[in-house]
Amino acid sequence: MLDMAILGLLQENPMHGYELRKELATKLGTIRAAISYGTLYPTLKRLQAAGWITESEADPSMIPPMTSKRGRVIYKITAEGKERFAELLAQAGPETYDDAGFGVHFAFFARTDQATRLRILEGRRRRIEERREGLRDVLSRAGERLDAYTLELQRHGLDACEREVRWLEELITNERSGRAPETPGTLNTPQTPRPHEDRP
Repeated sequence: MLDMAILGLLQENPMHGYELRKELATKLGTIRAAISYGTLYPTLKRLQAAGWITESEADPSMIPPMTSKRGRVIYKITAEGKERFAELLAQAGPETYDDAGFGVHFAFFARTDQATRLRILEGRRRRIEERREGLRDVLSRAGERLDAYTLELQRHGLDACEREVRWLEELITNERSGRAPETPGTLNTPQTPRPHEDRP
C-alpha cells in the first residue's frame, strides 16, 4: 500500500523524501503517520529499481547550506509509474477492505472510477460488519467474565464499528445516486482547552 501512496503523491508533484513523509502523514492521517525514513527510503529505492520513479538533484541555488545528499534529491514519477498507479487504483480486492488498504485507496478516491469506489466501499462495509458481529458475540458470551476495563474497550470497538458502518452506508448511497461528498471546507473540530488558559 505504501507503493500506491508514494506513486499517487508523486503524480501530484515531484518531492524530496522528507516532503513525501510529511505528505503521507497529511494525506493518510493516522493510518500511515508513523512512517519512518527506514521504511520510506528502501521503498523509494525499490520503486526506482522498478522504473516507476526517478531521482534528480534539486536546483543548487534552492538548497539550504549543510543539506545532506538525501535532502538534495527530488523524486519524480515516470510514465511507467503512472501506469502502475492506475493499475493499483483499479484494484478492488480483499486487501482494499482492510484498515491500511482501505485508507490508502480512500485517500485517492477522487481519481478512482465510481464502480471501483463502490466495490471497495461495499467490501469495507462487509468487513466492518463481520468485525462488529465478532465483537457482539464476545460481549454476549464473555461479557460477564471480562473486567470493567476490557468490557469498556470491547464496547468502544463495537461503537466504532457501528459508526463506521453508518458512514459507509451513507457513502454507498451517495455513490449509487451519483452524489459526491460535500466540498471540503474548514474542518470544524472542537478545541481542547489548555490547562494554563483557565488560570487568572
